[in-house]
Amino acid sequence: MDIIVTIVAAVFTGAAAVTYLVGHEYPRAQADMKRIPRSWVPVLGSLLASGALGLPAGLVVPVVGVLAAGGLVLYFSGALVAHLRVGSRNLAGWAVFFVTEVAALVVSVMRL
Repeated sequence: MDIIVTIVAAVFTGAAAVTYLVGHEYPRAQADMKRIPRSWVPVLGSLLASGALGLPAGLVVPVVGVLAAGGLVLYFSGALVAHLRVGSRNLAGWAVFFVTEVAALVVSVMRL
């Protein structure tokens, strides 16, 4: 079960990273809505990509998976703050990612 959780989290996160890194309109619109400079979008995409690569690497080196999942939980905690700061209550997408990353963190810690 832990492998499935890890792979699902990596795929979700990797897909999000790709949308940020290829210049898709959605991340830019989200940055505008949250009043985050558009210049941060590639940086945020790189953070997502790093986490997406670190999760499956954690299947081989468990501490890497813990660090990747922990970083992604922090990333999405920051995303929640960004939403709330501008009064956004559209949190369904955030919740899916956050719960997925928390589950990945739990299974990663259990692998230690």
